[in-house]
Amino acid sequence: MALESSVLLVEALSRTGLHALLAAYGLKLEWIELGQEIPGSYWGEAEAGMIGQTLYVRSDTPIHSALHEACHVICMDDARRSVLHTDAGGDYAEEDAVCYLQIILADQLPEFGRKRALIDMDRWGYTFRLGSAKRWFEEDAEDARQWLIQHSLLTETNQPIYRLRA
Repeated sequence: MALESSVLLVEALSRTGLHALLAAYGLKLEWIELGQEIPGSYWGEAEAGMIGQTLYVRSDTPIHSALHEACHVICMDDARRSVLHTDAGGDYAEEDAVCYLQIILADQLPEFGRKRALIDMDRWGYTFRLGSAKRWFEEDAEDARQWLIQHSLLTETNQPIYRLRA
């Protein structure tokens, strides 16, 4: 995937903010030096990687990528998480839930936020039936929201529940 220069990168975040968000879920954050390959990165380049309950990023990793991969770890079941290395797997319903949760969690990072997350998802090339991440989130994502609620990852009022899917 080609890096879209207009997306916000993790270097714009407070390291403690991203670390605290992931730690609330029991996830570990590892920063990789620029120029080094990111372990567990499915797409390569600057994309976030995941191995077990550890998320790997570099300063040039897009924030949306870090949130997306973290949300994969949050949304998968224990069996898949225990052997996770690079490819999250999962089905379409889980993928939609991952996208929904990453938008919700964007608001937990003051330097990023929901509005910017939606813009960056479009800029990066996420595809949704309604043509944009914002329209999908606001008009077509109730099934993803319900999936998160059913798995005790989100409250009825769209507040994250800081736990991993069992």
